[in-house]
Amino acid sequence: MLQEKRDFFYVKKYCFYDAAKTKDTTFTFIQNIDNLHDMKTTLKSVLFLFLFAFSLQSCEDQDDVAAPADLQINNFIWRGLNEVYLWQQDVPNLADGRNLQPDFNQFLGGYSHPEDLFEDLLNRPVSKYPNGDAIDRFSWIVEDYTVLEQELSGVTKNNGVDFRLSRVANGSNDVVGFVRYIIPNSDASTKAIKRGDLFTSVNGVKLTVSNYEELLLNKDSYTLNLADYNGSTFTLNGKSVDLTKTVLEENPILINKVITSGSHKIGYLMYNGFYPGYDDKLNQAFGELKSQGITDLVLDLRYNGGGSVTSSIRLSSMITGQFDTQIFAKTQFNNKWMKDMTAEDLESLNYRFVNNIDGKALNSLNLNTVYIITTESTASASELVVNGLKPYINVVQIGETTTGKNVGSYTIYDSETLFTKKGINPNHKYAMQPLVFKISNSAGFGDYTQGLQPTYEQFEKVSTFGVLGETSEPLLNLAISKITGATAKRVLDDSAPNTPYLTDSKIINGLRHGMYFQNAPVGH
Repeated sequence: MLQEKRDFFYVKKYCFYDAAKTKDTTFTFIQNIDNLHDMKTTLKSVLFLFLFAFSLQSCEDQDDVAAPADLQINNFIWRGLNEVYLWQQDVPNLADGRNLQPDFNQFLGGYSHPEDLFEDLLNRPVSKYPNGDAIDRFSWIVEDYTVLEQELSGVTKNNGVDFRLSRVANGSNDVVGFVRYIIPNSDASTKAIKRGDLFTSVNGVKLTVSNYEELLLNKDSYTLNLADYNGSTFTLNGKSVDLTKTVLEENPILINKVITSGSHKIGYLMYNGFYPGYDDKLNQAFGELKSQGITDLVLDLRYNGGGSVTSSIRLSSMITGQFDTQIFAKTQFNNKWMKDMTAEDLESLNYRFVNNIDGKALNSLNLNTVYIITTESTASASELVVNGLKPYINVVQIGETTTGKNVGSYTIYDSETLFTKKGINPNHKYAMQPLVFKISNSAGFGDYTQGLQPTYEQFEKVSTFGVLGETSEPLLNLAISKITGATAKRVLDDSAPNTPYLTDSKIINGLRHGMYFQNAPVGH
């Protein structure tokens, strides 16, 4: 209801602007008729309504005129960001009425690449403010919404190597890659490459900050040149691996097992992406843990860059179960959206714990404590799990400080509604994933742009990676020690190189640090 009202005023407010030119004339005309002819009030009213309706119709005809063919994409970008962008009020060129100014088409035409316009309309984007003072670090645009939709569901062109890229040292432009894990049933799973392997060149070309996208993103096949660390530098070791990308759908449930330690039966779940198509499989995984009578849960989100908010809520509801229908998270949109909201509208911005998936009961564990492993790659919907659960249960965070993404997005199309494909423009396939909402937990806390700090810190070092899922792996070992009271095998490896994080394969492959709703807001 709110959005329907908003859409009406979004179109009509400019009509009233145009009609203002005729408004005084209309009243004067009517007044003159009244004075001259002493007409009845009814006739005067009818005439006024006719003339006013005519002025509105004239305005609507102007509004309905399509943007010039060569500006359709740029016009879509402006229209979408003007309506839904979280920081719309902070960007002068997104101000209401900017599209009515005489130079508007000239402004749009100044950008030959839609991506450049999109970037310039963002609020302090990271590309222009790279030194930690960016506000918008996560909005993006694609030229094919089909690819975007696939990426959000976990489907990418991928060779199966999940890796982290880091600078070889502070201030260096040289880059080193660390293999984090190998995706099952991928090309890499058949090759001699494993977790902990290092690479510094691709196709014989040294990796740098300026070329890694070209070498790793824009090619379907390439050769990774492997390297070793000798205590001071990274050196090629003569080994290489040929890899080919295929269309790959990654099951985010990488490991699901039970670890028995003393009187504790510890469920360990490594979950690498909130892809809504896997929610049923996630529920099955929880069913397996539940059937084995686990007493504790370690949820490993160290490489989970986020995804669907709905999936995040469902996972949190599987961990608990005793808080059904209580508020899990609250969302907030831009000032334009928020100012006219009724109590009913505000309630629709609250997202609550659930007890089912499309009518199928959740396999909830009813836990009062959960242990969650995080790193600086843990972002958005993963951070939402940590933050959303904190008002209700004891969340013991193990590992590193998270990314700090407390904002989320919708897919925005060039369509009638923006949020769906109804009446979509057939002349192009551009779509945007701009930041649209800020999210907080039920207690109102959502200011964690610097990341969520761990309860117990343990950095993941490539020199001591360990095997994922094994009790000796440092981060899992620390979590188990906090559950059982045993002494942890703390890893303090000063010999490991200090390699500042740059990016990772999920971001490069299009999965990014996502937190999004896959369903349109109420009213669309």
